[in-house]
Amino acid sequence: MEHHEMVDIEAQREHAAHEHESHAIFKKANRPVTLKFDKVEYSVKVGEGGGWFKKSKDSKIEEKQILKGISGTVFPGEMLAMLGPSGSGKTTLLTTLGARLTGGHLRGSITYNDKPFSTTTNRQTGFVTQDDILYPHLTVTETLVYTALLRLPNSIPKQEKIEHARAVMTKLGLTRCKDNIIGHSMLRGISGGERKRVSIGQEMLVNPSLLFLDEPTSGLDSTTAQRIVSTLWELVNGGRTIVMTIHQPSSRLFYMFHKVLLLSEGHPLYFGKGNEVMGYFESVGYTPQLAMNPSDFLLDLANGISTDESQDDVSTTKRNLVAAYTTNLAQKVHLELLKGCDDHAHVQDKTDDGKKFGRWPTTWGQQFVVLFQRGLKERKHEAFSKFKIAQVLFAAIISGVLWLHSSVANLQDQTGLLFFSIGFWCFIPVNEAIFTFPQERLMLQKERSSGMYRLSSFFIARIVGDLPMELVLPTIYVLISYFMSGLRRSAISFIRYLFSTLLSVLVAEGLGLAIGASVMSLKSATLLGSVVMMSFMLLGGFFIQTIPAYISWIKYLSILWHTYKLILGSQYNHGQTYPCGDGNHCLVEEFPAIKHIGLGGQGYSLMALFIMLVGFRFIAYVALMRVGVRKIK
Repeated sequence: MEHHEMVDIEAQREHAAHEHESHAIFKKANRPVTLKFDKVEYSVKVGEGGGWFKKSKDSKIEEKQILKGISGTVFPGEMLAMLGPSGSGKTTLLTTLGARLTGGHLRGSITYNDKPFSTTTNRQTGFVTQDDILYPHLTVTETLVYTALLRLPNSIPKQEKIEHARAVMTKLGLTRCKDNIIGHSMLRGISGGERKRVSIGQEMLVNPSLLFLDEPTSGLDSTTAQRIVSTLWELVNGGRTIVMTIHQPSSRLFYMFHKVLLLSEGHPLYFGKGNEVMGYFESVGYTPQLAMNPSDFLLDLANGISTDESQDDVSTTKRNLVAAYTTNLAQKVHLELLKGCDDHAHVQDKTDDGKKFGRWPTTWGQQFVVLFQRGLKERKHEAFSKFKIAQVLFAAIISGVLWLHSSVANLQDQTGLLFFSIGFWCFIPVNEAIFTFPQERLMLQKERSSGMYRLSSFFIARIVGDLPMELVLPTIYVLISYFMSGLRRSAISFIRYLFSTLLSVLVAEGLGLAIGASVMSLKSATLLGSVVMMSFMLLGGFFIQTIPAYISWIKYLSILWHTYKLILGSQYNHGQTYPCGDGNHCLVEEFPAIKHIGLGGQGYSLMALFIMLVGFRFIAYVALMRVGVRKIK
C-alpha cells in the first residue's frame, strides 16, 4: 500500500512539474513584437484566353486587386480578429502579414518592431494554417517531439526539447490523446479540436512572440472553439501579439478580441477596439434593429446588407461604409502607426538580437537524422500496407505458376517472363513516386517557411529513408518468382538478376520523383508518367524489334531497355544454344527477342542506369527548389 502511495505521489509531482513548466512556457514572450502594416495593397495578374502552354497575342492580362490599402497596428498583449465574408481578403492579408505570401504584386509597408521581416522575426513567429497540415500516422507525442527537435536551437539539450514538447501537450490539454495517431478523413484518429490544438502546439514550441492563425475555430463546436480562444487569450496576457482570421465567432468569443478588422472586397470597413465597434457603426448610421451577435451584424454590413429604413442597395451600402472609414477612422489608424514600439508598455526589448540566431536552428546532420526517423515512422504504414503486400505476393506467385519450371528450351516464354518482371517493377515505383512531392507540398511549404530545415536535408532524408522500404518487396518478389519459374540456377546469375531488378526500381522511383516534383499536379503527373512509361515499354526491345531510325534513339533513354539488357546478360551467355526444332540447336544471341537487344554492352547499360539514378533525383531536387517559400532578406 505504501509503495502505491509513493508511486502516486511521484506521479503527482511529475505532473505538477510539467504543469509548472508549461505555465512558464506560456507566461511571457521572449521578445515582444509590435506589428504595423500601412496601406497594404496586393494584386495578381489574371489572364484570359490564349493557348495551353502560351498565351496568345489577343489574350487579355488583367490585374485584380485583392487588398486595397489596409492599415493597422497590433501591440504586444493584443489579439486582432479579422472578420469578413468569403473572398474579402482575410486569408490573403494574414498570409501577407505572416510573410508567407508568394507571387503577385505587394505594395505598402509591413514592419515588426519597426523593422522588416528577418531571420530573427521568423524564429519568433508562429503560423497556424486553416487546414491542419499534419502527418496522419504519427501520434500526438511524435508530432510535437519531432517538431521540437527540428525547431528548437542546439543551445537546448535534446532531453529538454522533449520535455518542452510534453509541457506544451499538458498546457493544451492533449495529454489524454498523446499516444493516439493524428489520422485523417479515411483513418480514425484524434478529433478536429485536438488536431487544431496540435497545430497550435507546434507553433507554441518556439514560444513565439507573434502568432498568426487562419480560422482556428473553423468546423469546431462552440465549447471547443471557446477553449482554443481562451488558450490564445492566455498567450496574449504573456505579452504576445496574436492575429487571426475568424468567420463567425459567437458573442462570448467576439468580446475576447482586443481589436477587430472588418474587410469587404479588400476594403477596410473598421479597425479598432472590439468593444467599440457597435458604437462606431451606430455613429455612422447603421444600427441593428434587434439584439444580435455583433459578428453577424458586421458580416451583414460587409455583405452590403443594411438594416436601416433606407434599405440602400448592396453596392451603395458598401461604398458608404468605405467612405465612412476613410472619413472617421483612417486618420486615427494612421496616428497609431506613428507611435514608436517603445511607446507601448509591453515592449521593453529594443535591442536587435538577430546576431544570436543562425540561419538554421540545428545542423544539417541533426536535421537529416530527425527527418529520416520521422519519415520511416510515417511511411512504413503505406509502404507495407496489406494491399501492397498482397499485390506483390499475388504477382510473384502467378508469375511462378505461369512460368513454372520453364527452361531455355522455351526461350520465348523465358524472355517474356523477364520483360514482364522488369515492366512490373518499373511501373509500380514510378506510379507511387509521382505522388510523393505533390502530396508533401503543403507540408514542405509550411515547415520550410518557418525555417525548420534545409531543403537538402529533407530531400536526402527522404531518398535514403525510402531505400529499405522500396527494396524489400521487390526482393521478396524475386525470391518467389525466380526459383518457381526455373530460371538459371546459379548464385552469380541470381545475384545479377536481383541487382538489376533493384537498380531498375531505384531508377524508376527517381523518374517518378522527377515527374512529380516538376509538375506538382497529381492528375497531370500521373498522365505524363503513364505516357513516358508506355513509350519506354514499347521501345524496350521486346514487343518491337524493327524500329524506325528517326525514333530508335529514344530506346537509349528507356529504363526498361537497359534493364532488359542486364537481365538477359544474367541468364544467357555468348555461344549458348537452345533447341530450335527438328533436333537443331541455335545460338541464343540469334533469337529475335535477344538479337535486337544483344548480350554485349552490359557495362554501358549499367553506366546509363547509374547516370539516370543520380540524374532523375537531381532534376527532382532542382524542381523542388521552385516550391513557394518566401526568401528572408
